[in-house]
Amino acid sequence: MKVLLIKDVANLGKAGEVKEVKDGYGKNFLIARGLAKLATPEVIEAWEKEQAQKAEQEAKEIERLNKLKEKIESIKLVIRHKAGANGALFGAITNKEVAEALKEKGIEIDKKHIDIHPPIKQAGEYDIDIKLGHGIHAKLDLVVEAE
Repeated sequence: MKVLLIKDVANLGKAGEVKEVKDGYGKNFLIARGLAKLATPEVIEAWEKEQAQKAEQEAKEIERLNKLKEKIESIKLVIRHKAGANGALFGAITNKEVAEALKEKGIEIDKKHIDIHPPIKQAGEYDIDIKLGHGIHAKLDLVVEAE
């Protein structure tokens, strides 16, 4: 029997491959557990259409993220923070503060995607890495001013 693998199966193949397997293994294990479907022309065509849709959606998402990256890299973000007499900040600049300042500029970024390393404890200019997804990273110019 020929089956179309829906998920990767160890020692058999990867998702999307059509494999020849014994009837019992195909019906009782692969199909019963949702790892494969019977490889009919209709099922294969539906799988190919679904994969094409996923690829198209991913391409649109990558395009959107690249536009967001350009927008982030074109701005210079200024954050004012309380500081002592020697210029050292009271506390460090957090990724939550950066996310809120970006939100005021109209850019929604989850604070978990903002990487501030090492912690910012002095006034000055910094480059902040922002992970957007799909391997796309943006560099944000951050200026920290003492109040």
